[in-house]
Amino acid sequence: MKTFAGVSAAALFALAGPALAQGEDAAGNTDDTRVEETIIVTAARTILPPSALPNTIQLISDEELALQAQLTGSAVEVVSTLVPSFSPTREKLSGAGETLRGRSPLYLIDGVPQSNPLRDGSRDGYTIDPFFIDRVEVIFGSNAIQGIGATGGVVNYVTAPAPAEGEGWTGKVLAQIGASNDFQGDGYDYRGGVLAGRDFGGVDVTLGVASQKRGAFYSGDGRRIGIDGAQGEVQDSQSLSFFGKIGLDLSATRRLELMTQHFELEGDGDYMLVSGSRATNTPTTTIRGTQPGVIPTNKVLTSSLTYTDEDLFGGLLTGQLFYQDFEAVFGGGTFATFQDPAIAPAGTLFDQSANNSEKMGLRVSYERGVDAVPGLTMRGGLDILNDQTYQELILTGRNWVPETEFTSYAPFIQLNQALFNERVHISGGLRHEIAKLKVNDFQTLYAYGAQDVDGGEPDFEETLFNVGATAEIVDGLTAYTSYAQGFTMADVGRILRAVSTPGQDVDSFLNVQPVVSDNTEIGLEWNKGPYTASAAYFWSTSDFGALLVMRNDVYEVERQRTEIDGLELTGGWETPIAGLKLSGGVAMLNGKTDSDGDGEVDIDLDGGNISPDRVNFAADYATGPFSVRVQTRSYLDRAFEGRAAGTDFDGFTLADAFLRYSADFGNITLSASNLFDKQYVTYDSQTVQPTSNTRFFAGRGRVLTLAFETKF
Repeated sequence: MKTFAGVSAAALFALAGPALAQGEDAAGNTDDTRVEETIIVTAARTILPPSALPNTIQLISDEELALQAQLTGSAVEVVSTLVPSFSPTREKLSGAGETLRGRSPLYLIDGVPQSNPLRDGSRDGYTIDPFFIDRVEVIFGSNAIQGIGATGGVVNYVTAPAPAEGEGWTGKVLAQIGASNDFQGDGYDYRGGVLAGRDFGGVDVTLGVASQKRGAFYSGDGRRIGIDGAQGEVQDSQSLSFFGKIGLDLSATRRLELMTQHFELEGDGDYMLVSGSRATNTPTTTIRGTQPGVIPTNKVLTSSLTYTDEDLFGGLLTGQLFYQDFEAVFGGGTFATFQDPAIAPAGTLFDQSANNSEKMGLRVSYERGVDAVPGLTMRGGLDILNDQTYQELILTGRNWVPETEFTSYAPFIQLNQALFNERVHISGGLRHEIAKLKVNDFQTLYAYGAQDVDGGEPDFEETLFNVGATAEIVDGLTAYTSYAQGFTMADVGRILRAVSTPGQDVDSFLNVQPVVSDNTEIGLEWNKGPYTASAAYFWSTSDFGALLVMRNDVYEVERQRTEIDGLELTGGWETPIAGLKLSGGVAMLNGKTDSDGDGEVDIDLDGGNISPDRVNFAADYATGPFSVRVQTRSYLDRAFEGRAAGTDFDGFTLADAFLRYSADFGNITLSASNLFDKQYVTYDSQTVQPTSNTRFFAGRGRVLTLAFETKF
């Protein structure tokens, strides 16, 4: 009972589009193979097997996550490395511009939303230490499975399961040290963690703590990489995380489980930025110094209380209460936006902002087969969400973004019909979103004219649909197709804080029409013998999108039509050489937007809104206690038609290598990220703000890491 209940803790069934799953073998090869039917994809919010679900899903196992996390200690970096349709990261605390299939993904921890669409500070990638994650579930494409925010897809971090019965204390221990290529004294990284749990008979407990200390980052040419003092850094930082889970078996079929985790990452503030020069191709760097103000920080508390009844009138009832408290502190400066002569002389006022978001929610669902119709499964329920968000200038106590409250109620129903001895599955459903945004009267900052804005309560209702089918054509060959709608809000915080016209009223000027994205895809999958292969083509449109446009060094929101399409290919081969496996993946994306408002797309999406094409390759070899993995990811050149000069992307290829020795006492792993010490400038720095010499960041050079991990 525990195995199922732990897996289904976040399985609160909603409007789930059906999905196929890209699986991974023990070495972590993503090969698009159909995963074992015993695996429940909790992010899809159903207990139906992956063979019944027609969206593309990729699972990153605990073994692969543990291996890849040794390179960076970041779950979002692992996702970016292994998922070809995911953008290259900025290698900073901010994830602005990082997309999945050209749109923003929704991050979850056991189904609890981490993203903050009302005032998107792009800090949702760093909310949990990967040491506490059992696996990562990635659902591709726009969908309304989890409600607001998943226009690009869902990234669900599934936390450590409940301990097995009758085994005493079980868990794991990790200790690792990393060093930059030339072993600079300030370039060392340290990471460690302990996780332990025990079943006491009817009650089980899991507790953990993890910590990481990152030093300065160095590029391939041996220079310190520039500090992003405004948006926040992961270099020169330290994090501390706590994790707890308590489960109570109320009966053989009923379980109550409480999960809570606290994550805090804070910069040390030991370096000052030195501008680079694009003219001489010299990236931004740093010198020793003390950053002014409060050092950028992420502080997150996530909790959920889940009740599961596996046999209520022959079906499964699941209910979850959740809470998330999120604070993201950004770096400060004497920015023109922050100036107010009533506080300090113009040009002298130093301030900095912090995003604050508090979410509470309830999700109740019920799923069972319909006895009168063989093969028919029905699930339905209700989701409730309350999100309160504001952005404060913390040194002067002013609100840059006023307190904004979003409340939604969403009933849903989903049907899945199995046919022809479960070789064919047809599904469809709908979700009706009833939402209201509440903003009290507020005044904008002096820089916007200190405008008095009347509050209001604009609302909307939206019905979102999905339909899909999977068919096993012949043994080993499966085809699938689906259409699903997802939605999010435009970043209303950016809109509200920038009101500069007198006499505005929230009810009249703020358009809260949601960004509804329509995602259609078709795919084929082969899984037989030593070969696996898949191909998926998708296209996604939104008539009234929310495009991020850079103006005066600040992103603003424009409601423009966008169209995105792409092709994803994967393959795997268990070679005749014992222990040798090869795998690879390709993602090709195209995206355009309507720049002149005539209803027709006319220019390319820029690097802040879509990722480059990519090719991934991996080779794994195991013999006796030794295993080796070499992986590469090639980001291909990209030109942006209709965009400003200097925004084109010069691609680059990065390689990583792992050597592991496995023994009874644990695993010893030596890894090297950026194996060939490639000197490169990050994708974001090449394609966004092409004239800025302060935001001209190089990527990290070779890092050598020695890690020891043991399970008990």
